Amino acid sequence: MMPFAAADYPDTPGVYLMKDASGRILYVGKAKSLRKRLCSYFRAGADHSPKTLALVAKINHIDVLLVSTEKEALLLEESLIKKHRPRYNIVLRDDKRSLLFRLDKRSDYPRLTMTRQVARDGSAYFGPFSSASAARATLKLVGGIFPLRKCSDRVFKNRVRPCLYHQIGQCLGPCCLPVDRARYQELVAQVEQFLAGRSRSLVRDLGRRMREASEHQRYEEAALLRDQVRAIEKTLEGQASVLHDALDRDVLAVVTAGDGLGLGLLFVRAGQLLEQKTYHWRGLGKADIAEALESFLPQFYSQGRYIPGRIVLSHDLSGQELAEVLAERRGGPVRLALPRGPDERRLLDMAANLALTAHRSDSAQDVPGQLERALGLPRAPRRIECVDISHLAGGSVRAGVVVFEDGAEAKSAYRAYALPGAEGSGDDYAALAQWALRRVESGPPWPDLLLVDGGRGQLAAVVRALEEAGAGDVFECASIAKGPSRRAGELEDRVFRPGRRNPVALRPGSPALLFLQRVRDVAHRFVIGKTRRAGRKTRLDSVLLNISGLGPALARRLWDAFGSLDAMRQAGPERLAQVRGVGPALAGRITLALGASQPDPPDG
Repeated sequence: MMPFAAADYPDTPGVYLMKDASGRILYVGKAKSLRKRLCSYFRAGADHSPKTLALVAKINHIDVLLVSTEKEALLLEESLIKKHRPRYNIVLRDDKRSLLFRLDKRSDYPRLTMTRQVARDGSAYFGPFSSASAARATLKLVGGIFPLRKCSDRVFKNRVRPCLYHQIGQCLGPCCLPVDRARYQELVAQVEQFLAGRSRSLVRDLGRRMREASEHQRYEEAALLRDQVRAIEKTLEGQASVLHDALDRDVLAVVTAGDGLGLGLLFVRAGQLLEQKTYHWRGLGKADIAEALESFLPQFYSQGRYIPGRIVLSHDLSGQELAEVLAERRGGPVRLALPRGPDERRLLDMAANLALTAHRSDSAQDVPGQLERALGLPRAPRRIECVDISHLAGGSVRAGVVVFEDGAEAKSAYRAYALPGAEGSGDDYAALAQWALRRVESGPPWPDLLLVDGGRGQLAAVVRALEEAGAGDVFECASIAKGPSRRAGELEDRVFRPGRRNPVALRPGSPALLFLQRVRDVAHRFVIGKTRRAGRKTRLDSVLLNISGLGPALARRLWDAFGSLDAMRQAGPERLAQVRGVGPALAGRITLALGASQPDPPDG
């Protein structure tokens, strides 16, 4: 632990970066007064959590960045955490944002689509949905009740006759038919009412119009309105209101859960509980709750995410800087507040119970803990990388790397490496050794566990290459080999560690082994896809680009249209000529060239 002198640090707002002896950033924090905040870490007798005690023991030096205001410090802290992903910070993995419905109100004939981004473009947004299947089911339901257009803007502008949705009564057909814009906008308003939770007032309005149409003997219109009312009422039967008002709000409760802190998050839209999420951070205690919330909120409510106007918290946060940052991102006021009234207190209790229940469920499996003990790792693996090698008949050699953080796929961190030095050899050991050198050169973040798809030989090749690169002590490595049947997912899969002749004793069917199998299978699918695309591009370059008058852009258009050279051969010049940019003469040359070439080699 470093010696600390308070006089070395200013009594002003700023951000501090705690580093270990190698210069690696351990923790990033912000403070209204850097001197007072840093003193709190080194004060004798301070009641620190286990995680903070471990952090302080590793600090070698502290760098500080001075700013003018607490708001600037908050934004800088968030940026640095996202960039460096320090081990002792709360870092939300870059998973996909929850799905939202978007209604583009700038269009004359808007359509309802799904998106993960919120933009200030005048559109109306509804959600969120953490489950894609639930979002699609709701979209299908809305499409069946309200006949808005389904096609994209490009198709809408170029369509010459109504599509199947018009034939089955789920679209008015404004692409081709003279649909009254006022009538369509009335339909859009009904969709907004429905998605905003004002379904009961919508039912009353539709019921009134249905009776009026019936009284004036417009029976067809009355029947359509009757069907709409029945469909909406059937939907309402499965909805339960948790609040009496129609405000959107999120409810966050942080609780001590086992060996750390748990966070339960409820999404309440128009008085109805829509979705929920949970998080758990090991090693944190009650004293860390305020800091955990201050770190979580700006990361979770990032730019482009839907932010409600009211966020109910289990603990009070002093200062308005965080609310101001969220308000800027929302484009409207945001209130961070303690619960008001019995309803919000009940929701807060639900969020707390959700966090505790999720933690007990996770603790029953505790996959990171099982891996730490079974593999003899220095700590529970939070970040796991898995590498697999693939090639096509010795060519198009690729190393694919997938990343899992906190048990979930971090797809933005996936990487595919071309290995030209391994072309033609078919030697997986040499390819893995070449990849290992490339991985060291690419730098941190380093994985807590590097998993190799293969047996002892593949593992030894990677470990030897890492040691030669001077990074042998940076990586904790293991490999997973398929069983005798060579089928992915077989329970006889074996896991190896460096220096051990026999496999690690992981019980067949245990959560830890099933998780490693899942990671390996994801890596295998990822690299196979990359290798096949590389092989297709090679065939594209060698055959199509040798045809006179056919450049890379047009070759790619042909590939996108037909998917394979074989499909292009079978298409004939007439269909080839339908692709934009391909005239009859060029289509004839393509047919001749492909007829003289060899069939597509099989993927392997």
